[in-house]
Amino acid sequence: MIINNNSFYVPKNLELVHSGEDYFARLETIIREAQFQIHMQMYLFENDTTGKRIVTALKEAALRKVEIYVLLDGLGSLSFPAEVIKELKYSGVNIRFFAPLFSTYTFYLGRRLHRKVIVADAKVALVGGINIADKYHGSATQKPWLDYAVQLNGEIAKPLQQLCHDIYFKKSHFKNKQIKSAFRIQQDTSVRILQNDWLKGKNEICDGYIKSIRHAKKEIIIVGSYFLPGIRIIRALKKASKNKVIIKLILSGKSDLPLTRRATCFLYGKLLSYNIELYEWNESILHGKVAVVDGNWSTIGSFNLNNLSSYGSLEMNVEVLSSSFSTVFQEHLNEIISQCQRITPESLKTKTSIMTKFINLVSYAVTRIVELVVTYTPYKRFYN
Repeated sequence: MIINNNSFYVPKNLELVHSGEDYFARLETIIREAQFQIHMQMYLFENDTTGKRIVTALKEAALRKVEIYVLLDGLGSLSFPAEVIKELKYSGVNIRFFAPLFSTYTFYLGRRLHRKVIVADAKVALVGGINIADKYHGSATQKPWLDYAVQLNGEIAKPLQQLCHDIYFKKSHFKNKQIKSAFRIQQDTSVRILQNDWLKGKNEICDGYIKSIRHAKKEIIIVGSYFLPGIRIIRALKKASKNKVIIKLILSGKSDLPLTRRATCFLYGKLLSYNIELYEWNESILHGKVAVVDGNWSTIGSFNLNNLSSYGSLEMNVEVLSSSFSTVFQEHLNEIISQCQRITPESLKTKTSIMTKFINLVSYAVTRIVELVVTYTPYKRFYN
């Protein structure tokens, strides 16, 4: 057990991880200390300083005869150099791409490997929303993109390794395979591994959000990069607001996808009409996908509140039911809020001209059309 500054007892085998050196130091340590097998599945792996650091660790582990299986998304890691892949394979690393953008028979688009997970020796795992790239690490002059992960130690890593194994080796039975996904860590703390892969009938993360929002009693805090929720999430938030639940949304003030940010801004008026508090993070790019409800339920992972995550991508979140963990996390998010710019009906009216409203509307319409196209494409591929 460890004790944080607020005197809450948090299980040592369940640790909140922040983007920056915190995440990459843990990732490197996990690789260097692995003895038997490593599974890594990433959306984005860049060949920059941070990426080269992890490549070196993987090569060294392979030379120690550790079995290594790396699965990268065919679109997110499209620019990963072929020569680095050859070097990894020569060192003994098994590496392949999920849904290459072009294949013999079809054009892959919507169904992406968006989860970010590494498991070693079925004993330790990192699950979250952080990709391998300099922008998630930051530098002396630039803050890392704001994001989170969870480090899991112990028995819970075993089914994670099996899941990664089944996906890497394209096991056709993993759709219906039952694994143990819920673990009680201590008396007041339980953890579940949740997946979203709509084409395979898995909607666990989305359903978890909706259930928790609907049953909220006091407060909801959501960190939402690329925040364009579907109608079920919107209705759940509206109902929670009517039930006098305090709702706080931490959204992107800066974004790597300006069109998506504009589309989110189009929703501001509606969200404010539901008495939802809006906060924009401007210190760095916001990439986090987390939530805390009533200081008891938390979710952390790769799942964005939009249709791409709901109906297109393979996603993974860790759901934590724990007053100790969630209260500490909630206090951290309130510290983040204290550094944000609050959007009120008055400030929104002041900063939004007729032209801005029009641009936001067009951005919203275009984004929704793009989402429809790329989430429809997997159906064509899947059923052909």
